[in-house]
Amino acid sequence: MYYLQLTVDGMAQGAIYALMAIGYAVIMGNLGLVTFTYGEVVMFGAFAGAFYCLTVLNLGFFMALAIGFAASWTLGMVIEAICYRRWPNGPSQIWLIATIGVSTIVKSGGQVVFGTEQRFVPDVFDGVWVIGQIRFMHIQAVIIAVLFFLSAGLGFFLKKTRLGMQLKAVSMDKTAAALLGVKVQRVMLVGNALGCALGGIAGVLLGVYYNSVFAIMGGVAGLKAFAAAVFGGLTSIPGAAIGGVLLGILETLGVAIFSSGWRDIIGFSVMILTLLVCPSGLLGRKGTEKI
Repeated sequence: MYYLQLTVDGMAQGAIYALMAIGYAVIMGNLGLVTFTYGEVVMFGAFAGAFYCLTVLNLGFFMALAIGFAASWTLGMVIEAICYRRWPNGPSQIWLIATIGVSTIVKSGGQVVFGTEQRFVPDVFDGVWVIGQIRFMHIQAVIIAVLFFLSAGLGFFLKKTRLGMQLKAVSMDKTAAALLGVKVQRVMLVGNALGCALGGIAGVLLGVYYNSVFAIMGGVAGLKAFAAAVFGGLTSIPGAAIGGVLLGILETLGVAIFSSGWRDIIGFSVMILTLLVCPSGLLGRKGTEKI
């Protein structure tokens, strides 16, 4: 029962990783863009939604999700305009340098505006279900439900909408998509903004789950998103989601067996082993070049 309880706790943590990994997969795996701003996007969404919406304005949880989504979507559009628009076909070194610069600006700006200390986020779902000897917190159920809802919505968008199908076409071959009349620049803008918006929602969930946000939280968040996406398959959105959930469970079990210091060691060891044994990840496309 003890390890079953840990698995339940790990699933909630993993659901947040999964949302971040899905956003990463949209930006890097599907659009082929290189980004080092993703962690700061998560931080930006966390402050906009979890802190200002819940703590300062007291607008409610679902409004916090909407504001986190909108704020990070807007930041994603700014990042696309600065880092990618002038160099739509790379080289990737320019994207790398540009996104590192924007990441530094956003992180340092966050420290100036929000301060360096942690900011408190109130509980929004503090109830607990007890089934046998298993405790299942309401907030954990909400986080998992948000993951399923957004995953289903993203699947519908990619498969049933014109813009979503254009995004999939661009992910396969930008040149061929352009020859077929797809406005590649617009698709790149929407895809990058969408991936960032999912990261913003993950930031809100992080703030609510741990009852705090801070300006340098994006560094670890961005790396965990990358690790989960690589684990599940950077080119596969379902794979990224599965990778995030599994990573959360493995980290929680590792912390219980060893100590809290092993959390990051386990997460990044999984990523390294995945790159060595199966570079395409659990569900990624075989034979694709990995970053």
